[in-house]
Amino acid sequence: MHSTYAREKISMNEEILQKLDTLEQHIHHYNEGIDIGVHPFDIADLLIEIREVDNDLYTASLNKLPSTLLAEVLVELPKSFQEELYTNYGPKKLAKLTESLDTDDAAVLIQHIEEVDEEKADAIMSNLSDEDRDTIEELISYEDHEAGSYMQTEVFEAHLDETIGASILRLKKMKANREIDNVHHVFVVSNKRKFVGMIPLEDLILHGPKELYRDVIEEGKITISVDPHEEIKNVIETVANYDLSVIAVVNQRGILMGRITADDIYDIIEEGATEQIYNLAGVNDTAEQEESIWKIGRSRGLWLGLNLLTAIAASLVIGLFDTTLQSLVALAILMPIVASMGGNAGTQTLTVTVRQMALGDIEADEAKKTIYKEVFISLMNGVVYAVTMGVIAYMWFQMPMLGIVIGMAMIVNLFSAGFFGAVIPLTLKKFGVDPAIGSTVLLTTVTDVVGFFSFLGLATIILL
Repeated sequence: MHSTYAREKISMNEEILQKLDTLEQHIHHYNEGIDIGVHPFDIADLLIEIREVDNDLYTASLNKLPSTLLAEVLVELPKSFQEELYTNYGPKKLAKLTESLDTDDAAVLIQHIEEVDEEKADAIMSNLSDEDRDTIEELISYEDHEAGSYMQTEVFEAHLDETIGASILRLKKMKANREIDNVHHVFVVSNKRKFVGMIPLEDLILHGPKELYRDVIEEGKITISVDPHEEIKNVIETVANYDLSVIAVVNQRGILMGRITADDIYDIIEEGATEQIYNLAGVNDTAEQEESIWKIGRSRGLWLGLNLLTAIAASLVIGLFDTTLQSLVALAILMPIVASMGGNAGTQTLTVTVRQMALGDIEADEAKKTIYKEVFISLMNGVVYAVTMGVIAYMWFQMPMLGIVIGMAMIVNLFSAGFFGAVIPLTLKKFGVDPAIGSTVLLTTVTDVVGFFSFLGLATIILL
């Protein structure tokens, strides 16, 4: 149990005390080879709570974790916590932790350490076994957008001429030695590890232990696989389309190289969605993970500076009609409504278009169809709200023609919002630019300029 001193320091938090005792029980059972039934994420969450109470107790609890368990907990900790441990631990200990992880997590760990301290990452690699070092070097050699960078080389495979019973016994030994986890399929291979197909483990109960895989492989096998150089977004689409929990990675010669599991797919989807939301708001997702307020502020400030330039452009358009505004104060009161409606309509179109592009629902040959659809929707709403606002303006200022002016301006601006809300991201994608980056700023500029120019221009022609 923990020392009396430690208990006194956290006596105000009985819940943490109970969790500390629970953690020690988990550690004891883990060392005895008993399945603790607790996910490393829960242990990491507990350690974060402990640190909030006492940093020394957090460090002591970390040091009590067995290396294999510590490695699994490490990847579940927040990035700032991980970086702190990279600094505090030596290369030999980090190498031991790396060898305890699945190959995909080990590769990510080395890449993270490399970002913090490149020399330490090299030292860790030199302390790994030749096999582990070669595997990790292969995985980190792939680009971030390639399937190979998310591949795990640990797979439960069976040969065509192997019996089901023999393979199950082998799997039991692998699980007992913690050599593999998250196993739901057996990957069947022929000579020289050529991938034949994978079979869900639940289907094996339909067959006897003495049956050969060669005799049962045709029943319910899954032959879908991806190349290690395949775009990861295509892999995600394939996994989603076929409702897979794991997918085989096979090279051009048909040899099984590894697998990509659902947990990695979920992480990629979450990261992609987060990045897209940040980009639409003009925020750099990488910068937001920084602890430095200065770095975060500088990143956001760049986008705000660009937005300031676009706002000045809109103000210059207003300046062209200063005489018109001085002649009719009502224009100044109603002017923000036109720009606001156009901006909101454009944001709706932009968000839907960018998201559908990210999901692969919009291809190049469907671009025109998308533009037509968004323009029609914007025009439909534009007519409805043009009539509504026209009536409101007439009743407000008792000027029938003012209602006509704002109604016409709203139709023009909502048309441009629908058109450019679809065209801008499609055009950016055509030139190889992430459609989420910069689209919002460009669209805001268009709707503001068009809105102010159409409203004040029509007012000048019709009312003065």
